[in-house]
Amino acid sequence: MNVNDCLTQVVSELTTPDACDAFLYHHTDGHALPSLGSLTEIIALCRAILFPGYFGHSGISSHTIAYHTGVNVENLFYKLVEQIQAGLCFGEEHASADAVAIAGQFIERLPHLRRLLATDVVAAYEGDPAATSYGEVISCYPAIRAISNYRIAHELHLLGVPLIPRIITEMAHSETGIDIHPAATIGSHFTIDHGTGVVIGATSILGNHVKLYQGVTLGAKSFPLDEQGNPIKGVDRHPILEDNVIVYSNSTILGRITIGKDAVVGGNVWVTEDVEPGAKVLQRR
Repeated sequence: MNVNDCLTQVVSELTTPDACDAFLYHHTDGHALPSLGSLTEIIALCRAILFPGYFGHSGISSHTIAYHTGVNVENLFYKLVEQIQAGLCFGEEHASADAVAIAGQFIERLPHLRRLLATDVVAAYEGDPAATSYGEVISCYPAIRAISNYRIAHELHLLGVPLIPRIITEMAHSETGIDIHPAATIGSHFTIDHGTGVVIGATSILGNHVKLYQGVTLGAKSFPLDEQGNPIKGVDRHPILEDNVIVYSNSTILGRITIGKDAVVGGNVWVTEDVEPGAKVLQRR
């Protein structure tokens, strides 16, 4: 077989309905999938709005902050409309007005996001003796980048936007090694020390003032299967960590269990049962 015949045969095999239908995205009304480049710009704008001076325009001052914030919020709104529309078309057909309304609701949540992220910065600073300032935490700590992406994605998830929230948290996962599902519920003053290898599953619930160290997994045990042997979706399968819980490095907490308020889980521990409030779970000698 010559090269032309080989190429023709391969293209034919790759494009038959049986070969590609399950993995081919069919555009709705001409809308492509959300753009990774555009979502990267959206995250950059969000960071510039939420942490002015640390991200975005470096010369911002008290005299120019209103101008720069206004420009960034307007740019963010229009970029969000475009990308949310693409995300909505991925899920099911929606009118363009839906994307405009959702983008507007997200913009309205920015002050709330700023207040919530401020508590995370405080928690990281107060929880790390090596931190010299809030500015160092915002500028340098991977946890703040991952948590900010998560909190942005979580708001979009709550607004019913498909696909985009997961892309945003996976962007942070690639950047920091911290994997937080956008559907997880996380309270205020949350921090992750060092952070690499942390995994927080979709149905996890974390209270306020929770602290995790590197390598912690809040995961699920084996999935329950239906009568046909397929995994059952939508089951609450990840842990609940109540207020003031600390989980040290490389510990694994699996299943819908509760780690009670003020409990401490030591390093390299495997936990599959409830932990009482105030208890300490440590390795046995």
